[in-house]
Amino acid sequence: MPSSRYIAFFGPALVFLAAALWATDAPFRTHLTKELASTFIVFAEHGVSVLVAIPILLFNWSNLRQLSLREWLAVLAIAIGGSALAAVAFTESFHYVNPSVSIVLQKVQPLIAIALAAGLLGERLHKNFWLWTIVALIGAYIVSFPHLVPQLYTGEVFNPNMIGALLALSAATLWGASTVFGKYVLRTAAFQTLTSLRFVIAFIFLGLLNAVQDTFPAPSAITNTDWLFIVIVALTSGVFSLFLYYYGLQFTRASIATIAELGFPLAAVFVNAYFIPGNQAPGTFMGLFIGQWIGTVLLLFAMLMLSRVNQESVVEVRS
Repeated sequence: MPSSRYIAFFGPALVFLAAALWATDAPFRTHLTKELASTFIVFAEHGVSVLVAIPILLFNWSNLRQLSLREWLAVLAIAIGGSALAAVAFTESFHYVNPSVSIVLQKVQPLIAIALAAGLLGERLHKNFWLWTIVALIGAYIVSFPHLVPQLYTGEVFNPNMIGALLALSAATLWGASTVFGKYVLRTAAFQTLTSLRFVIAFIFLGLLNAVQDTFPAPSAITNTDWLFIVIVALTSGVFSLFLYYYGLQFTRASIATIAELGFPLAAVFVNAYFIPGNQAPGTFMGLFIGQWIGTVLLLFAMLMLSRVNQESVVEVRS
């Protein structure tokens, strides 16, 4: 069986990989928002995920009785806030701003999660934590803004709108809080239990939300392509990535996990450059500017060093 130090080292890598998978849905989500309401898109995605989650939840039913009232409240916050409302806000932001901008705004998430991790979980930050966090944030910034100055308007590609920015920032806040709440619940719940609860509770909430808002479309309005894209999003950036995410989060401090989640905007830059029309720019190498490649190297190196910090933190706690 792998040692605790070995698992602690690779925990952030699993979180990073899971976060990168979240970015794969942008091209599919962009297509879906053209015809369908954001609340229904997220509801349908969770419907597919629930088909996988329910059998797992039934198998881990005894684990539910071990959760305290506070842990149940944290689960509700994760499911309703982090899984339902955050996904709706993020998807809705695509109506107002370019997907790349929505993704860039997710970089405020680490600051939210780090503050909550220190306040709610009492995590002590390792002496090298801030050094490599700053390197990671610099790398992520350069990836998003290769010319170092944010270009918020490029012809007809992006028309900035305050509503879109607020929606994206709301999603970042809810996701940042969910990281910390998830780490809190994993003290008692198995990662399979937490992931399944997240999907099931969010699905019920989203069903009620769609009914209240009357956003269920007519069956004839949903094409076969729409259903295919919904299934792809649900399985790749939904079920598979979240099981991987919560497995890695078990062995990763919340403050470090939220930096590992920068794998999301990093992967999104690559996905958007290759798969979303209008995002390809001249003067790039393999779709990215040279500065973006430098930022990618900085971010990946910082993640390697933060994995070592996570490993050392686990040893300090146990000793």
